[in-house]
Amino acid sequence: MVSLIRKVKFCVSLQNPKTAAAVRTMVKDRAMSELQKCFGACMEFGTAGLRAAMGPGVSCMNDLTIIQTTQGFCVYLEQCFTDLKQRGVVIGFDARAHPPSGGSSKRFACLAASVLISRGVPVYLFSDITPTPYVPFTVSHLGLCAGVMVTASHNPKQDNGYKVYWANGAQIIPPHDKGIAAAIEQNLEPWPKSWDTDGALQSSLLNDPYQDIHREYCQTIQQHCFHRELNKNTKVKVVHTSVHGVGHIFVQAAFKAFDLQPPYAVEEQKDPDPEFPTVKYPNPEEGEGVLTLSFALADKEGATVILANDPDADRLAIAEKQESGQWRVFSGNELGALLGWWIFQCWKQQKEDGKASIKDVYMLSSTVSSKILRAIAVKEGFHFEETLTGFKWMGNRAKELLDQGKTVLFAFEEAIGYMCSPAVLDKDGVSAAAIAGEFVSYLASKNRTLSHQLRSIYEEYGYHISKNSYFICHDQDTIKRLFERLRNYDGKNSYPKECGGFAITAVRDLTTGYDSNQPDNKAVLPTSKSSQMITFTFANGGVATMRTSGTEPKIKYYTELCAAPGNSDLNQLKTELDNLVDAIVEHFYQPEKNNLTPRPE
Repeated sequence: MVSLIRKVKFCVSLQNPKTAAAVRTMVKDRAMSELQKCFGACMEFGTAGLRAAMGPGVSCMNDLTIIQTTQGFCVYLEQCFTDLKQRGVVIGFDARAHPPSGGSSKRFACLAASVLISRGVPVYLFSDITPTPYVPFTVSHLGLCAGVMVTASHNPKQDNGYKVYWANGAQIIPPHDKGIAAAIEQNLEPWPKSWDTDGALQSSLLNDPYQDIHREYCQTIQQHCFHRELNKNTKVKVVHTSVHGVGHIFVQAAFKAFDLQPPYAVEEQKDPDPEFPTVKYPNPEEGEGVLTLSFALADKEGATVILANDPDADRLAIAEKQESGQWRVFSGNELGALLGWWIFQCWKQQKEDGKASIKDVYMLSSTVSSKILRAIAVKEGFHFEETLTGFKWMGNRAKELLDQGKTVLFAFEEAIGYMCSPAVLDKDGVSAAAIAGEFVSYLASKNRTLSHQLRSIYEEYGYHISKNSYFICHDQDTIKRLFERLRNYDGKNSYPKECGGFAITAVRDLTTGYDSNQPDNKAVLPTSKSSQMITFTFANGGVATMRTSGTEPKIKYYTELCAAPGNSDLNQLKTELDNLVDAIVEHFYQPEKNNLTPRPE
């Protein structure tokens, strides 16, 4: 209680009148539960940076916690880079804002710039909202030491985040997260000039990269445009929604860079709005509920394809009108198959002009994503690698391969994230939108659709049917019990051998480091005790991964049934996967016993 009071007094004395007033009101009203919620536990800095609700207290995103985080980050950068004051850091921000606390992405970005400039570090602060991919692009393009993006991506409107990129252009991975976290703890007292945003904005150390980077980005992605004449003449009509985020002007520009006709914009959603007024969740991964206005506009204009970015434009969802008149929203795994196939076909076209050998070509995906790229790689002769979940791992691995002279064509994760260009070592919904636009135009010239092409891919390389979802759980003890039960299923240190009649042939636990497929039972992929993740392989060809989310109160599951080429009884495969998922939910999740809330429909 003493430490809680000390934290409260510390924050009341600070310079944001809205957060200080909110804390004083809580103290005056003796609102102990609210005080505990805001001050009970500090946010933990990890490889995903920070993500939390905006508001007062050490548990929330606010002026003070942004200053503290940036001070620690700055000190860590000073320890790692002797040329930090020559190279500098880039900072971008989205359009999020929280009027009750006075917090906003732009405000937080300016405070972060102020901290760095106070230590003599050059800062490339975008003067306006940008997509998240512009930050890693800028790090790589300008050779900077690091980058910060202030965004909470597709989280609820009250949230914000602080995402960090390293000098290699990829998100940070261990040990940088621990090093930054330790430096934050040692630099909690605001430095004298940390609050001086006015002074920072007048500093000669401040640069605005907006115009130059926007131009360079649009020029760079043209390397992936292979059918310019076809693009100019295409009759395909496309609708785009930015879901009240930043994506509109950037996707329009990317289409122009490819000489594609501009997509129809969903008027009600094209401009940034931190309230996200037309959607319950600003996440196109949730599917049809987010796309209602897009469907209406497409039907009105006669468009057959819809592209949807999440609010920070690093993800891309695609829907296509079927012959029946119904809309099909492709899953992230289906889009991974489509885009991976298309980018490989484009590379093969280049290869005829003397490009790299196929033995130096790589594609990547996360371990919870579809194995379809593996099947394509086996048949076509290029390399496929799996990484841990998250683009931080794929981006860093891609950079390692690029530094070895390899060609990294594509990387994806099932959560509608795609890296279609090595110029951005992270998921990028802007370049993916333009590449998808060209792909659709090409297919239309052959009287084909995305659905036709997906079926052809599965018929050639084998059907890969996936079913992913999640349960919501706010109780960490419940989550821990659920996973510990699986690790001690038939006695201590024994995993399940079957699930509802489905035989289990292998288990990999990346929390403990166990992998029954390895000779020494030790997992090859990196392990982390800070998150839960178990993968079960079944005798019928099914694979199921259960894991916790690093940024949301979810226990996710990812399931896939991989069939050999020629096994085209799709209905039978879907039924078998449905039965497997039902068994996993009933026997492993036990939602009623554990009081788990299903994914909202």
